[in-house]
Amino acid sequence: MASYLILSPAGAPNRSEVSDRYRDGTRFIRDGFSWKAFLFPTLWMLYNRLWLHAVAAVLLQGFALELMRQPGFFAAGAAIWLGVHILAGLEGPDAVGQRLINLGWTIENLVAAHDLATAEEIHFSEIERESQRDIHPKNWDISPTHTNSSRPGPSFGLPGYDGGR
Repeated sequence: MASYLILSPAGAPNRSEVSDRYRDGTRFIRDGFSWKAFLFPTLWMLYNRLWLHAVAAVLLQGFALELMRQPGFFAAGAAIWLGVHILAGLEGPDAVGQRLINLGWTIENLVAAHDLATAEEIHFSEIERESQRDIHPKNWDISPTHTNSSRPGPSFGLPGYDGGR
């Protein structure tokens, strides 16, 4: 099962202000290996606007290819070339998410799902459920039902509770 990082653009309304099910601009980024980034790292990085990453990949791949042409250094060049591809496949999706966060996008949720459609369904159903919940309860009782004067607060820096869940 994969996990999906859900990001919304900087100017998007809050969850409670959403009336329709789908919002424009919400991005679902799968946390896992990307075959597209592995097979075509530079093109994938350019497509996802990771400019500095793409420049670094081109330089490293060029160095690796030049190293592979030198006698006795083929294995070292091939290792560097393969390392660029593996690193792009493993860390590429995370770099896209980090770029969006640096641009002001907000992290909305992290959903574990088998595929993108299931992740979208889980995320947007949670938004609908939150918008339908009554945020102003009618009978609000502040007085604690169980008090223990021997232990007035949390212990060991952990939040306390009154004996039950």
